[in-house]
Amino acid sequence: MSTSAPALATPEMIARYEPVIGLEVHAQLATATKIFCGCPTSFGAPPNSNVCPVCLGLPGALPVLNRVAVDLAVKAGLALNCTIRVRSRFARKNYFYPDLPKGYQISQYDEPFAEHGWVDIVVAGEPRRIGVTRVHMEDDAGKSIHEGFRDSDLYSYVDLNRSGTPLIEIVSEPDMRSSQEAYAYMTEVKQVLEFLEVSSCDMEKGHLRCDANVSVRLKGAEKLGTKAEVKNLNSFRFMKEALDYEIARQVALIESGGRVEQETRLYDPDLGETVGMRSKESAHDYRYFPEPDLMPLAIDEDRLGELRASLPELPSRLRARFVAEYGLREYDAEVLTQSRATSAYFETAARISGDPKTTANWVMGDLMGALKADGKEIGQSPVGAGHLGELVKLIGAGALSGKLAKQIFPKMYATGDAPAAIVEREGLAQISDTGALEKVIDDVLAANPKQVEQYRGGKTTVINFLVGQVMKQTRGQANVGVVTELLKTKLG
Repeated sequence: MSTSAPALATPEMIARYEPVIGLEVHAQLATATKIFCGCPTSFGAPPNSNVCPVCLGLPGALPVLNRVAVDLAVKAGLALNCTIRVRSRFARKNYFYPDLPKGYQISQYDEPFAEHGWVDIVVAGEPRRIGVTRVHMEDDAGKSIHEGFRDSDLYSYVDLNRSGTPLIEIVSEPDMRSSQEAYAYMTEVKQVLEFLEVSSCDMEKGHLRCDANVSVRLKGAEKLGTKAEVKNLNSFRFMKEALDYEIARQVALIESGGRVEQETRLYDPDLGETVGMRSKESAHDYRYFPEPDLMPLAIDEDRLGELRASLPELPSRLRARFVAEYGLREYDAEVLTQSRATSAYFETAARISGDPKTTANWVMGDLMGALKADGKEIGQSPVGAGHLGELVKLIGAGALSGKLAKQIFPKMYATGDAPAAIVEREGLAQISDTGALEKVIDDVLAANPKQVEQYRGGKTTVINFLVGQVMKQTRGQANVGVVTELLKTKLG
């Protein structure tokens, strides 16, 4: 184990060094059953109930590869710009831990199904390309539980429900140079997997986890420093905090005359520190050898073509199109492509409204605000995309003022009704008829002679007060543009 640094490095010290970061992202594939058996992958089942002889590693039980898992994995590899091997194979990764019932993990070693890809990110306005070394399939281990029981101070419990759950591991090149770049890379990978519906990426359920390999070297140096691996980072915030701490720890060690040891560390969010766990294993420590119970995986060109054709428009391309086609700001395009459901909702509403920019404002503002308050996702929205598009269209056509639309939207959210139905039912249509408005305007002018005199004396801003009085008299239903023009005519 490495010796703890006497103190974290100062920003001035850190500025002399270059961090080198690579990430290993583990994503649970969205299959109904496990990778090598028919046990369900459902979350929250009673402990040790979703198990069978195969995922428990009992003698004589043979694995059978899940075809859906393969298809999902290949789609992820394609979306990450990888080359797909038409022939890959599984290997046994041997290690001993209480939650690994077989005593080995079925993974891929020297012949992964996907390799040599990349992910493009933007940090502080600067584009960066992060290499993807490989994507491979493997089965998950169980879960050791070290707390929550009366005798947790004496015993650890093991739940093997997760054992055999299908995973892909996405291994990046050591191309990231800051925690911000790692955050951006992880965000992009998560979005891609969610768009593909390859994984739910629910970090609270352990469907997305990350290990980080971190080293530092003096700026300008070519030789890599000694790396430490920080395991099981299960939130974006913790990942960034762990990387910043580990960079400062390693720099402080070197600056104080010490040296960084190759080891595995854990991040303690309560302390805000990484803590030494064990010496870091190398590949030979796992004694990899080909899995004898599984044939090599062959992916024919026809199937590969079908999977490539099934890929949706991915987030980076979608963001660029939203900016170019709809004239949206880059920030708005990012918000509207957070999920596949959000982008589809926006496009449907924008197509109906004919006004993408105003539609974007309604989706990001009123709709997302209401959904957040209710703890709902956009797929659970009581306001259908078509109805929101109709609301924006009514505003553009002058049938509704923006103020009236703000009154109607909560009623749409509460009932799911179309805006036109609510307008008709509650008599909320905008008043644009000049005959009806002239009578109201005449009454307002008669009731406010002082303001009329001020306007005619050159204080033209007083017209805003008069418009407000007309709107008050019409319960906000008057067409502001028509009212303003009529007032100018009568006052002129």
